Parts: sequence; C-alpha cells; structure tokens
Amino acid sequence: MDALLRPELFDFHGVCMSHIFTDNWVKIQNFQARPDDILIATYPKAGTTWVSYILDLLYFGETHPERQTSLPIFERVPFLEITIPQLAAGTDLVDNLPTSPRLIKTHLPVQLLPKSFWEQNCRIVYVARNAKDNAVSYFHFDRMNQIQPEPGDWSSYLERFMEGRTVFGSWYDHVNGWWEKKQSVSKLHYMFFEDMVENTGREIDKLCSFLGVTPRAEKKEQIRGAVQFDNMKKDNMANYTMVQFMDSKVSPFMRKGKVGDWKNHFTVAQSERFDKDYLKKMKNPTLRFRTEL
Repeated sequence: MDALLRPELFDFHGVCMSHIFTDNWVKIQNFQARPDDILIATYPKAGTTWVSYILDLLYFGETHPERQTSLPIFERVPFLEITIPQLAAGTDLVDNLPTSPRLIKTHLPVQLLPKSFWEQNCRIVYVARNAKDNAVSYFHFDRMNQIQPEPGDWSSYLERFMEGRTVFGSWYDHVNGWWEKKQSVSKLHYMFFEDMVENTGREIDKLCSFLGVTPRAEKKEQIRGAVQFDNMKKDNMANYTMVQFMDSKVSPFMRKGKVGDWKNHFTVAQSERFDKDYLKKMKNPTLRFRTEL
C-alpha cells in the first residue's frame, strides 16, 4: 500500500492525472457499456456520492433493500477508472454488478470517456458545483485521502486548482466540456449541486423525468429524506468511513455539503484574484453557477 500513498501528478493526454486512474487505461478505454447503463459523471467533490445514492434508491431501494445496509455505495456504484493494487479494479467491479441497470461513476473529462458510452447511447447524469466551493471541498478531500497527491497549504492549493494542476485536471475544462457535449447529446442530464441543496425534491423530480421512472409520491419523499446530508453523513454505507486510505479524523469525507463555505476559506484578495481568473476561463455565457443561495 505504501507505494500508493500520495502519488505524483503527471500530464496524461493533456489532463493532470495520477497513476491510480491511468494504470488500467487499456481496459478502461475498451470498457463495454450496455444500453441501459446509467453513468454518473462529475468533477471530484461535486455531489457524486449524493446523486449515486439517489439513483441507487430510485432503482433498487424497494427491490433490493438489503443493499442499503450491507453494501457500501462504492460497491453499488463502482468508480470506473480507479485501480488500486490488491483491490478489484473499477472496470471489474462494474462488469460484476448483478443489477440492471448498472450504475457507474466516473470523474473523467468528457474527451477521455470510453467511447462505448456514446455508441450505446447510455443515459448520463452530470453534476457540477461552483468552482469556489468545489476547490474548498477538494482541498479537504486531498488532505484526508492518502491516495491523492499532497495538497500542501490552502493558498498554494488554490493556485494549483486555478491552473488545473489537480487530479482530473482543470475544473473549467471539465464543467465546460460536459456542458458543450450536452448541447448535442439528448441523453445527458446536467445538474447543479446548488440546485440540489436548494430543493432536493425538485431535482429528484427532474431526474425521474429524465430517466423515465415514475415512483410513487411517498417513495420520492422517502428518498428525499434518506439523502439529506446529515442522514448520509451518519450512514456508514455512504460516508466512506470504512475506506482504509481515507482518514476521517483529518477531515470527514462528507464535510459540510453546503453552498458558500468558500467564504470561510478565501481571503478577500484570493476571492478577487479568483473572480478575475474565472472571467477569463469561463468563456461560455450559458453556463452559470451560483456561489451562494
């Protein structure tokens, strides 16, 4: 395990990566998607586990209720590109899923996604989070996750985030790349973390409509309750406390789940610098984020 700890970043097809997500690359690129697969795609720390949990409850909450108490979310919704020696590769976990549809998670930027997802016309749910909160959340995640590169202090981390020198590359390229893809792909549903915080029920309704599922009103209400942040934070099947290389004492995997926590981290000068840089990099006027509610 020691060789894994705190890997170095390197340039991989123009995207900053660590070997944890590239060691199995041939298998990842040759991955065979199925038409009914549902892919949850995000930049890291944008609400991936939240949406994974909602989809798992929507599809299997009633038919396989035992999953909720016996299988951690990362086994129910495997992480396609992760490869940790001595543990099953993400591609194998997906191939061994007994459920249909298969729910699959990825952080890959749109241009690196295995092409079978497009060929099979799979449904894809993309979740995006405003850059400032995303940077803060990713910083704390990198502090507690031993298989992420060493984050250093907040100010140097923020510089690297702005430059796209974090695992999975530039936040700007990621959210913009998937947004542009949405314009030409009808089976891509683009969601915002902030909308989910503001009104989880409304966003679950939109998801159901995109997926073509019509759960009973009480089931939807039950899901909405189960996926409230405080409930998920206490749920050992959702909060990643069982993962040996994540140190919840440094920072919990599920930390705050709020909009606007960036204000507790950014200095005024950092915020102004970030805003200036943001205007340069966010070219698409149709993609808008909220940094407070």
